[in-house]
Amino acid sequence: MKAKILLAVALGLSGQVLAQDSSNVRTVGVYNTPGDCFGVTISGSYAYVADGISGLRIVDLSSPANPVEVGFYDTPGGGRSVAVSGSYAYIADVDSGLRIINISIPGSPTLTGAYITPGGARGVSVSGNYAYVADRSSGLRVVDVSDPASPAEEGFYDTPGYAYSVAVFGSYAYVADGGYGLRVIDVSDPASPTEVGFYDTPGNASGVAISGNYAYVADAAGGLRIINVSDPASPAETGYYNTAVYANFVSVAGNNAYVADMDSGLRVINISAPALPTQSGYYNTTGDAYGVAFADSLICLANGSAGLGIYQGYGAAGIANEQVGETKFNVESLKLNVAGNQINYQIPQNGMTSLKVYNLLGQEVRTLANEFKSAGVYGLQWNGRDAGNRKVASGVYLARLESNGQTATGKMVIVR
Repeated sequence: MKAKILLAVALGLSGQVLAQDSSNVRTVGVYNTPGDCFGVTISGSYAYVADGISGLRIVDLSSPANPVEVGFYDTPGGGRSVAVSGSYAYIADVDSGLRIINISIPGSPTLTGAYITPGGARGVSVSGNYAYVADRSSGLRVVDVSDPASPAEEGFYDTPGYAYSVAVFGSYAYVADGGYGLRVIDVSDPASPTEVGFYDTPGNASGVAISGNYAYVADAAGGLRIINVSDPASPAETGYYNTAVYANFVSVAGNNAYVADMDSGLRVINISAPALPTQSGYYNTTGDAYGVAFADSLICLANGSAGLGIYQGYGAAGIANEQVGETKFNVESLKLNVAGNQINYQIPQNGMTSLKVYNLLGQEVRTLANEFKSAGVYGLQWNGRDAGNRKVASGVYLARLESNGQTATGKMVIVR
């Protein structure tokens, strides 16, 4: 019986072109911090910035087009990461360890307490009465901050690599451990953390975020890796996306992962299908993107020597509207339509173009096109066979079109 390739739905158009250096992302505002902007988090109407040798900077975002610094605290080390909980900001301050800053009055932050970690504090996450510090060569340090004026180490786990970032969810701490990938640490007993599982990513794990059953790992040259951690003892990769240069940090909100991709800036990755993530937008910044945070439709990028960048995704990468004030954008996008065994698509600009078929595990089934194409409309048919000319099994398959940094995805169903 011949295979029937049925139209399910065309998904994920992500190709609105703003300018040569951006797609589906626009600049809202910029604040030039005095140091090198390495880490950022958003709480309320403020961005809290770990600004290297200039410590903690507090930037008011209530008017994001005109961000204003309202206060700062110059820590003694090199601020690399920041977390906020209640009235306190927790700074991973490299050789000066963990610094706890009272931010109850944003215009006048003050030092409350400090704990000198042994390795070089690079990342920090706070949950309950504990601050979890990614302490580079000394792994994960668990610091009791129930009395912020007298923080004390409760326990530690010396990971095999260099701990750069940590995210905590439930009873587990997830550590981006450099060349040793993602480590999953049981912290249900903070005095005795224990590793229960790991996944050795192909790159150098530098950042991690948790959402639902997945850990999202910024894996340097390995791009964004999506790891299923529903069973913490057996984490397994579900999908990945090779970002442009060097994925340094990641923040997740809704269907998007926001990746700080060093000198290629901001990358917005649609993760609604974790097995087949696609890029829905980007912005090539002038600095090196080290950290990223998202809140209330604003994307804050810690952009090294270029300071704090404030962006907004639109179209496929965010909100629906396509203009800010009187500024209008030229909207052109890839177009993909799947009907039966016919695949039609439109390329708005000349460039290398690929059209590939994947299964729902994110595995490539067949390449239908991979060549330079001029702008125009094209069509072809898929015969329901894989790269070895074997009939594929019945089920759902995804056609993914890529060209000039844009992607579009369509869903097909094979019935035999």
